[in-house]
Parts: sequence; structure tokens; C-alpha cells
Amino acid sequence: MLFSKVILRSLILILAASALFVSGCGVKTKNKTAILLKTEDATQTDLMNEVNRFAKVGSMRAKMDLKFEDNSFAQFGSKEVYRSADGEVVVQRPASIFLKVQVPVIKTDVAQMTSDGEKFRVAILQDGGSGRYKKFVIGSNNADYSKLQKGLNTADGEMPGEVKQNVNAFANLRPQHFTDAMLVRPTDTEHLYTRSTIFQTEEVETDSTKSSTRKVVRGYYLLDEFLRTAGGELLVTRRFWFDRVGGIRLARQQLFDVHGEIESDITYGREGNLSSTSEYARLPLQIIVTRPQEKYSMRLTYQTPEAVTIGKTYPASAFVLQNTWDLEEVDLDKKLQEFNALRSNDKPPAPARIQ
Repeated sequence: MLFSKVILRSLILILAASALFVSGCGVKTKNKTAILLKTEDATQTDLMNEVNRFAKVGSMRAKMDLKFEDNSFAQFGSKEVYRSADGEVVVQRPASIFLKVQVPVIKTDVAQMTSDGEKFRVAILQDGGSGRYKKFVIGSNNADYSKLQKGLNTADGEMPGEVKQNVNAFANLRPQHFTDAMLVRPTDTEHLYTRSTIFQTEEVETDSTKSSTRKVVRGYYLLDEFLRTAGGELLVTRRFWFDRVGGIRLARQQLFDVHGEIESDITYGREGNLSSTSEYARLPLQIIVTRPQEKYSMRLTYQTPEAVTIGKTYPASAFVLQNTWDLEEVDLDKKLQEFNALRSNDKPPAPARIQ
């Protein structure tokens, strides 16, 4: 019995020594893992109150830096990033906006555009010198011009070439794409809301000399907004992402179309104070609007946050752009009607019925 215990004890010592030897030879490796960040808690009411705090901004006028990205070739790993431009933005509830884009330093207008909530108007004043795209474009906010664009891209000379260029150049970029980003709509009793959580692995910048970035696991609250259809189905309309690290911060807003596809993906940057008062504290100083279906994104950064004007009432005429430059006008609704009529005339006649 004593001999057996001695053998067992010796075996344990041998195994322990072998483990130390193996670890010393580098077989055992130490892998870095993403750091799980500490999260804060909030109720659904807290999240809805935060949305409504953003919604207290009823109107705004601001000077902004604009940066446009064309993501048309994102599927091939390529995108076109344009230089920053100066912008002046005026927005007012429920859905009105005026946007002026200027060349930095010399302050020459490149484009002006407005939307009164129903119709949008875009004046392209500079196009690099060719003059082909200097147009005044009019369209409807809720119109779907995708069929018109697709048809013009595949048509064999059936429509004038300049019409094709006009639609491709201007139909995608609409001023109303930025109203919901800057003027968050409040919650209401017509919609249903649910709260859930999600964790994402992200890379953040660090001051470490060994690596400029590190991976972290960040927790978010999701606040989903649903609309019940006449048929009893629930249709998602908005999704809010709340960063739970170091407090509760509205970090992202996603807008969905009637098919449940993402229409706008809006990211909110670091918070600060807007206007010269403390009434509008902890609001985003940078907004990135991504339109997946139109394949572009726009980064808007406040130039001087304390100079932003909030709460002023602007006349309705401020959001209906007039063609004071006598530019050639392109009515997208009219072109869409003409295109649909042309396509319907090209359909083959229905086969005769056999009596």
C-alpha cells in the first residue's frame, strides 16, 4: 500500500514537471482577446426619453463641413471620396430643409437644394467646367425613380442622352435624406417599441506605442419602432442604437422602407453643446448619413457648434428653391411619366382570343 502511494506521488510530480517543461518550450501560447467593456443599464422609458430629448430641436441653422463618398463600386472594394466642401444647412420640422454647398475659401456656390417635405429642388451651379450637369432638377420625395434610371441605362437610344445623364447625376442625392438625421422624430403612440441588447466587436484607437488600435466588445441597447399594418403585420420603421459604455448615448439611427430594407443608416459622433446656451447640451457634433440603396454617404460636421442657431421659425418660402439662375429645368416626375408611356407603347399586342 505504501509502495503504491509512492508510485502515485512520483507520477504526479512527473506530470507536473512535464507541464512546466512544455510551457517553457513555448507550446502553450497566450492569445489577446477583445476587451469586454463595462456597460450601463437603462429602461425602455429611458431610451425613449433620450430619443425625445433629441427631438426637442425644432429648427436649426448651421455652417458645416461636408464630405461626400460615392459607394457605387463598394462591391468591388472601391469608393470615390471627394474633397470636403463648406455647407450651410437650415432644417425645420416637420421635414423642411435648405442646403447650400460651397467651395472652401473662395465660397463659390456649387449647389443649392431644398425640400418642403413633398417636393425637392436641386440647382447644380458648378460641375467642373463641362456645363453638362448645370441643371435645375425637380422631383417628389416619395417617388421611386429606380425604374427610370434602370431603363435609361439599358435603353438603346430610345431617350435623349442628356435625360439619362440628368437622372443618373441628380436623382439619387436628395436634400430630404438629411432631415431625419438632423431632426430626430419623437416617439409616439401610433407605433410599438421594443428594447433588446447586442454586443459588437469593434476596433478603437489607442495611445499605445505598440499598436494604434485595439479590439473591444461594446454593448448596445436596440430600440425598435414598429407600425402595425392594416393586415395586422408589424413593419419595422426605425431602429435606434444606444452605446452603453460610460453612460447611455444615441449612437446610430436606422430608417427602413416598406419592404424592411435599410433606407438610411445614420451614425452620430461624439457629443457636445450646440448653440451658445446650455439648453442643447450633449448633442452630436458630427453626423454621417449612409444611403445603401443610392450608394453614397455624406459626413456632416459642425464648423462652429456654439454658433448654431436653434429654435427660430423660418417661412415656408425658405424651403422652395427658385430657379433664379435660369438653368435648364429637369422635371423627374414628367420624365418618369414619359418613360412609362414609352415603355407601355413598346409592349407587344395581346394575342387574339380564339372564339
